[in-house]
Amino acid sequence: MNAGVTMLQKAQTFLAARHQAGYIGKVDGQRLIAFARFTDESGYRGPLTVAVASRWAKASQHGRQRTAAHRLAMVRRFARYCLKFDPATQIPPPELFGPEGGRRLTPHIYTDQEIDALLGAASALPPAGGLVGIGCATIFGLIAATGLRTSEATALQRPEVDLEQGLLYIRHGKGSKSRWVPLHPTTTAALKHYAQRRDRDPRSAATEAFFVFERGRAASTRNVEHYFRQLRQQLKWRARGAHPAPRICDLRHRFITYQLTRWHEEGINVDQRMLALATYVGHAHVSFTHWYVTATPELMAIAARRFQPLISRGAI
Repeated sequence: MNAGVTMLQKAQTFLAARHQAGYIGKVDGQRLIAFARFTDESGYRGPLTVAVASRWAKASQHGRQRTAAHRLAMVRRFARYCLKFDPATQIPPPELFGPEGGRRLTPHIYTDQEIDALLGAASALPPAGGLVGIGCATIFGLIAATGLRTSEATALQRPEVDLEQGLLYIRHGKGSKSRWVPLHPTTTAALKHYAQRRDRDPRSAATEAFFVFERGRAASTRNVEHYFRQLRQQLKWRARGAHPAPRICDLRHRFITYQLTRWHEEGINVDQRMLALATYVGHAHVSFTHWYVTATPELMAIAARRFQPLISRGAI
């Protein structure tokens, strides 16, 4: 990589190398491209330096320290790569803008009533009798029932949905990991109902996508998120977590948290089941699954009951 190469070209080479190695981080990739374009558009040509990285890190819309810290952490990985080819590269020091990670914002754990309201409102999306309403309702219900990522649900192709066996094949999960996802019979029934409605529209046959919206257009993560924001505003939800508003991915948090709650209530050894749960939701490590667990009143009550005998014996 010579001095005439733009930052964007360097970033694209770096991302291609990571992709080939099996590391695919969509958000980090987008941020790195944004950094490279920001740098090139400023007219700067030269090695990656602390000053260059800091200028972009502080240029976020809200200018928050935590956002700058997260941005800088991603650029640091890129800087280590650039250093291999350009000894003038500077690696930004850790915690230049404070802690870069580890602080988890509390998610919004949906109640059963909220999920019912979401599915009902989604079903009523216009046009009446169209595929958007039933499609969004089925996608949201599928995520709530299985903990799928939104991108995994919208990327499903028809051959990957086995409605006879009640199985989904996630071909391209996070980190290029594939997996099988067994479905509850009620979830399979909901998918069958959607598929029957979809197949009555002759235009849907033009795509292999399982989820199809109007005019034979395959559902995408982007338009599903658009409809979700619309429904969230319509339902007048207020976030109970630390995020500004409830998110689709909070359905994934709820799935994992409620699964642990059910196992505790049924007397099942949760430690022995965590690896299976991590595999089911597509996590490479069990620690990633623990990250999703939220201290709901139900889980706290279970913890209190388990600690009570120890307190009674004076063990703690």
